This record gives sequence, C-alpha cells and structure tokens, in this order.
Amino acid sequence: MQLGKGQKIPLNENFLTIKFQRPDSALDIDIAAFLTQANGKVAGDDDFVFYGNPKHVSGAVNHNDDDSIDVDLSRIPRHVEKIALTATIYDADNRKQNFSMIRGAILKIFGTRGEIANFPLENFTVETAIVLGEVYRYKGSWKFNATGAGFSGGLAALCNNFGIEVKDSPPPPPIEPEKPKVNTRREKIKIPPPPTRNEPPQPKKVELRKGQKVNLVKKGSQLGEIVINLNWSKPQQKSSGFFSRFTSKGIDLDLACLFELKDGNIGAVQALGNHFGRLDYPPYIALDGDDRTGAVASGETIRVNGKFTDKIRRILIYTFIYEGAANWEEAKGVVTVNCPGSPELIVKMDEYGSKKHTCAIALLENVGGTFSVEKVVEFFDDSEQMDRAFDWGLRWTVGRKD
Repeated sequence: MQLGKGQKIPLNENFLTIKFQRPDSALDIDIAAFLTQANGKVAGDDDFVFYGNPKHVSGAVNHNDDDSIDVDLSRIPRHVEKIALTATIYDADNRKQNFSMIRGAILKIFGTRGEIANFPLENFTVETAIVLGEVYRYKGSWKFNATGAGFSGGLAALCNNFGIEVKDSPPPPPIEPEKPKVNTRREKIKIPPPPTRNEPPQPKKVELRKGQKVNLVKKGSQLGEIVINLNWSKPQQKSSGFFSRFTSKGIDLDLACLFELKDGNIGAVQALGNHFGRLDYPPYIALDGDDRTGAVASGETIRVNGKFTDKIRRILIYTFIYEGAANWEEAKGVVTVNCPGSPELIVKMDEYGSKKHTCAIALLENVGGTFSVEKVVEFFDDSEQMDRAFDWGLRWTVGRKD
C-alpha cells in the first residue's frame, strides 16, 4: 500500500521495522524516534532513541545502523501515546544542505510477513529535519500516520519540539583547552557529569547472583514504570504427521507474580484464570498477555506502575510450566528487570536439576519508597507450595486456560 501525506492506517502486527530508504547521496542523515506522552512531549531523555541511545529502556524501540527503527508494540510503556519517527541532516546549516537535495526517498513499514506500506517523501524545500511518520494509540489499538512534516533548525529544533532542551556550548577561549560540545553528532545530547572517586559510573547491566539484592534508582520523587520480562528458548518448528509424537515440542512457560499491598490486599497476576491485573488501579501491576505458542520472540512481560510504589509492599515474580515436561535446562529462562534510571537487572534461571513445575524467580520488596530486587530461583511442586514458603496466605484451586 502506498500512502499519501496525512493518510492513516491500522497496525495489526506487534513487531515492525520502519526504514528510511534513500538513494546514495553526500547528505549525512540520522534517524531517531521520540516516545511522547499525550501532551506531545517526552517524559525524559530516555524516551529519545537515536545513535547515542540506540535502545529504549523497555526494549520496545531499537535504533539500527541501516536507517531503520525496530518497534515492538507489545512492550511500549503505558505513558507513551505516540512514537514520532524523524530524520535530520547532520551539520546542515554549515554545509548549506537541506532535504530538497534528496529525490526518491521513501519510508517503508515492514511486519513479520513483509512490507505493509510505503510513504514517498517529496516536495521538501529548506527543511533540515523531518517528522517522517507517527505510530500512535487510538482507542486501544495502534495506527500509523504518514506525516512528512519538516523543520528548519535541524536536530536542536526537533528536540526542542518534543521537550528535550539542547544548548550549544560557547567556543572556548584560546588560552584554555578545548571544551566538549554538547550537540555534536556522535555524542549524546546531554553530557553527564564526570564520576567522582566515591561515585563510580553505573553499569548498564547487572547479572544478579542468588540472594543478591539491588535497589532500583528513583528519578525525582517516584520510580518510573518497571518492566519485568521473561524469555526462554522457544521450541523449534514442529513436525507433523506420525513422527510428531516423538519430537520435542518445548514447554509453555507462564510469567506471573504474587502481590501484597500495604493495605493488606493480596493476590496473583497470571494468565491462568484471566487475572491479568491493572496498572492504574489496584494492584497497579499488569501482565501484557500470554504467549501460549512460544512464537512471541519477546516472551512475556509484567509491568509495575512506579507511581504507586508507596502502595505496594512486595511482589514475588515466578513462572510455572503450564504444558510440557519440567526441563529447565532446555528452557534457559532469563528474567530482566528494567526501570528508568537503573541498570538492567538480569536473573538467569540457571539451576537445572529440578523436575518441579514452579519457580520463584525474584522478590521485589518496598524499601524507602523504591524496590529492592533479589534473585531467588527456588523450585516448587506447585504455586500453593511456593505460597506457603513465602508466607503469602492465598487459597489455591486447580485452574486451566480457556
């Protein structure tokens, strides 16, 4: 489908690649994505995905080196209403360049089964920055808008439009050593202060040892959204016919959690029984969905609304095998915990000897308005046995998926 400027189409797939395709030219072009709230502004610098910040903390948006952006709509944080996809010309003013110098550029949208649509980019004059298109929420679904709107002023004007302040550094005096520029092409928009001896730089990822606890970092007065993802080795393509009974079909792992609120309310969030939870109301925890086939590359995700940290006492993240034999070594399950401002926490389910079907993976406990995250990885016969071990107090009955 070829789109015209302003045309909107529904997006019926979760996994998209959006590519800016152009003929070879001397123009040095960068693409980026701004994940904006309902007011059209980003919540913070983490919601600006570009060459200096190529992966969003949620894992939902990734910047590639081939002028493309990967988007996983199933992992977009709840505060994000729109993803603006943009292109800018590096150092356009000094080089006296603009988008009128490009002919035949096109934006292409790909899904898992190939190209979905394309949008020819044309009729530009003095623009040095373009909003190529927008992926946006509409009545609970996602749509794409072929925007094609241009800016003068390059990356700085574009960032200011979406709520990111960009300041030029003044030229240094001749007698002083050269100072770094804030907005050069291969540097981040904002340069963090250098670490002191007492404050070493924070790692981007931390793999937890069993029993190790790490506190999530608050940005301002409250935590951001906590994204907890379970991924495991998916089964290979299944054979059919007589010999299918002898081949491995993998296992169906379900991500779930027990919660205890400070008002004494307890419960579980899990696909079994359709207890998917809610983010903006108790328990302030939600399960995105249930990967029953093993075909979803991103696995399963639980989200915790950081705005209501003060209402949550503790959360136990666990998984259970709904179908298949208890072969944890084959599954190679990995849980990641992402929260804006904190390093990505990695919990590997690396104790393979158990034949039990339920595994308590990580425990989040409220500590001074944030959460400590502890690696547990303990195995149980079922959820009821795990409940007793952690003194939760729920009553369990046998259930099944519809």
